[in-house]
Amino acid sequence: MIRVESIWMAVQPLDMRAGTEAALARVVLVFGAARPHHAYLFANRRANRMKVLVHDGIGVWLAARRLNSGKFAWPKNIEGTLTLSRPQFEALVLGLPWQLVGEAGVITTL
Repeated sequence: MIRVESIWMAVQPLDMRAGTEAALARVVLVFGAARPHHAYLFANRRANRMKVLVHDGIGVWLAARRLNSGKFAWPKNIEGTLTLSRPQFEALVLGLPWQLVGEAGVITTL
């Protein structure tokens, strides 16, 4: 079982041709380090593909997800990184507006 304690989102797009080593290098560049039990999310420019890199304390896992239609609700016009809660992450991977999901799963307004 892969344990994930924190979920981080990079706002700037990642080339989806990037493999594990390139994604890990990008994590270190953007977040400063790949910390154990943290997940790092990246999307492509069109926001219809996402890669998730997870450091499990021993090695790294790289997973990819592609939406057949629609886009991931990826933030635009902001710099840096964001932290997501588990409910927000679950909404994001389904293509739902994760920004409206609060910490306890409560739906709020922007």
